[in-house]
Amino acid sequence: MCVKITIFEPMKTMDTSVIISTYNKPEWLALVLYSYSIQSVSNFEIIIADDGSDERTKKLIEHFSTQTKLKVIHVWQEDNGFQKTKILNKAIVASHSDYLIFTDGDCIAREDFVETHLSFRRKNCALSGGYFKLDESVSHKITKEVISKQNCFNKDWLIEQGQPRSFKFNKLTKSKNKAQLLNTLTPTKATFDGMNVSCYKADILAVNGFDERMQYGAEDREVGERMMNNGIKFLQVRYSTICVHLFHERPYKNEEILKKNNAIRKDTKQNKAQFTDFGITKK
Repeated sequence: MCVKITIFEPMKTMDTSVIISTYNKPEWLALVLYSYSIQSVSNFEIIIADDGSDERTKKLIEHFSTQTKLKVIHVWQEDNGFQKTKILNKAIVASHSDYLIFTDGDCIAREDFVETHLSFRRKNCALSGGYFKLDESVSHKITKEVISKQNCFNKDWLIEQGQPRSFKFNKLTKSKNKAQLLNTLTPTKATFDGMNVSCYKADILAVNGFDERMQYGAEDREVGERMMNNGIKFLQVRYSTICVHLFHERPYKNEEILKKNNAIRKDTKQNKAQFTDFGITKK
């Protein structure tokens, strides 16, 4: 398999590495990358885990790297179906910091996203965030100007654009006290959700990263379950680390693959597995 790693800036010590997975959605990725260029902190690198996108994504990343002072690394592999677990493992290896934030190329980060992840990080813990999902019509109204003004995190602006009213708007709260209360009260279990999660690099390396047998469907949850089996506690921060999810279809969803993934997860749970032989290092 052909793997390419392109580094656009010299390396220095980073507070964190933001790993962004993507596949052939350059129009969404452009908005996501812009959201990281206006973060409240800047001592982090961006690693784009690219599961085989075409030249459009490569050109976008090359252009973005000339417009930002952030360190940008493009990790690419050939397109051979859904292989997100494999490219994420390669991105982990390519990272240069001891703390990792995982997200997707269709999740726009609020300006305090990285800073908040760093402020909540704790030894022997991982942070489990959430996301606010935008309707299709609203997603297409998001521009760099909208992100710059942070309107895509503004309840009133979103409602004006047609986003239905919902309790889920609480996921966009700016109140730290309210966020902490909701983090405590939410019945949602803290898990490894690849759209918004962070952990120490050593903790995910200790379980050998993602299980590369897994394709779409809870492949991120499974690595989190091994981490839990290995003593890592997941902390709920879904109302604190804020991002909005742009709409997209999921043509890669497959029932047979889901059954296979569920069988792997079942084995992980029953055997309290802490390590996979099908991860970063292989027997």
